[in-house]
Amino acid sequence: MRENFEFLEEVANVKAFRLKSNQLMVLAMKDQTAPVVGFQITYMVGSRNETTGHTGATHLLEHLMFKGSKNYNKALGNNIDRMENIGAQLNATTSWDRTNYYMVLPKDNLEEIIKIEADRMRNAFIDEADKISEMPVVRNEFEQGENSPINAIFKQLLATVYQAHPYHHDTIGWLSDIENVSIERLKQFYHDFYWPDNAVLSVVGDFDEDDLLTKIYNSFGHIPQSDNPMPDIYTQEPEQEGERRFTLRRSAPGHSGLVCIAWKVPKGTDPEHMAIQVLGRALGDGKASRLHKALVDKGLALSASVFDHPTRDPGMLAVFVHLAVGVEHEKVESIVYEEIDKIEKNGLSNEELTRLRRSVKVTQAFAMDRISSRLSSLNESIAIGEWAYDLKYVERFNQVDSRAVQAVIRKYCDEDQRNVGYFIPKGEQ
Repeated sequence: MRENFEFLEEVANVKAFRLKSNQLMVLAMKDQTAPVVGFQITYMVGSRNETTGHTGATHLLEHLMFKGSKNYNKALGNNIDRMENIGAQLNATTSWDRTNYYMVLPKDNLEEIIKIEADRMRNAFIDEADKISEMPVVRNEFEQGENSPINAIFKQLLATVYQAHPYHHDTIGWLSDIENVSIERLKQFYHDFYWPDNAVLSVVGDFDEDDLLTKIYNSFGHIPQSDNPMPDIYTQEPEQEGERRFTLRRSAPGHSGLVCIAWKVPKGTDPEHMAIQVLGRALGDGKASRLHKALVDKGLALSASVFDHPTRDPGMLAVFVHLAVGVEHEKVESIVYEEIDKIEKNGLSNEELTRLRRSVKVTQAFAMDRISSRLSSLNESIAIGEWAYDLKYVERFNQVDSRAVQAVIRKYCDEDQRNVGYFIPKGEQ
């Protein structure tokens, strides 16, 4: 069956193929250390593909995908959750740029999950009764996020940073949309995006390559690619023309205040983004980071972290600081700027760059230690539009020097481009 696939390339022991009949992409990474295999299907659709009134549709659809399909369902006694009886670990996640369904299972059962995923790619039950039954679960996830100060301020930060682009709304969506979206709209969303030419299969573990490709062809080969191009996202975020600020006040017993500061940065595949990654790690990667030393070690904060997750479209670099009791938000905010200014003026020392490079190497090594982590790594790379992004991460990170970091600070961390948010527990002035 190998003749039915086009071999694309191999990067760090991962081989990429494309199924000729429908453009389905396959990533295969062999590891025979244990008789298990991880299987994942990533669809290039996430909350960035949603519009006003339909936010949260991708996530809700993810839940409905577990309710059965034409040939694999509870009535037949072979629904996907039955795989847990053989010790399989399965789940799904939704983000801005993708939705993924994955399973780690005994290698002898690989063919069954391939058949299940092929069937629910085009034959999933998306009906009103399942939507109603799943609504309490989705609503509970929403409420859990609302009860978390860090999640609440993150959602408000997104709505502040992005005025036009769909990254404006959190993946889980707005509650009114979640509760009122029609089953017809969810079906349309499914029919628009769940096609082989909008998906990537990732297989990691103990398998025979020829046998794997044969199984994939037998199950997926007959599915046609979409008759229409995938709906495109052409909305671009307009240039920000001045600092934006917000304050979020709510009752939060046991929680301290928060400061968040964010700047827009290039998309993940932009060459400049790796310098943003270095900057983010210099500021917030562990106890040796700049912000930990300046804030946590001095008793001004309980924690300081940086969000710089690469995205398909231009994303953001964001700093989050949990304040110590009695510490003023303004004081912490000014210290964050001071630390960034120091890097812009003096750069990163050779010792600091060496520490960051060692840390990244160790982190990436640990990430490749488990099948589930490797699947996650491939999934996030697929999401931003370069499946080998994470496999090339350490090499590219090591090529960034201090001048490149200083350059991105000057270009992107401008006062007029920043977005600042305060979370103030009620009762605190």
